[in-house]
Amino acid sequence: MSITPEMIARAEDLFAPLGQITTRKMMGGLAIYHAGTIFASLDSEGAVYLKAKGPFAAELEAAGARQFITPRGPMGYWTVPDDALDDPEMASDWGRRALAAL
Repeated sequence: MSITPEMIARAEDLFAPLGQITTRKMMGGLAIYHAGTIFASLDSEGAVYLKAKGPFAAELEAAGARQFITPRGPMGYWTVPDDALDDPEMASDWGRRALAAL
């Protein structure tokens, strides 16, 4: 499955409270930027991930997020917690935390 215009609109809406959201298709997914900084991504199945490492990754894991794993191993991206997927304010709060942790 490829990234559709509807998937892009959903990602933009999810993080709209952050302002200055832009996107770019990359490597079969979608990179999500705030003010020119990539902080999140969307995979071809529609899962939304935040860039995370260290304490912020542990915080996401404690909230039920799952790490993005490739055949080569884990990557520094974690899913947005499920309870934030339908709540732009909550998702944007997580997005702010991701940006602060970069």
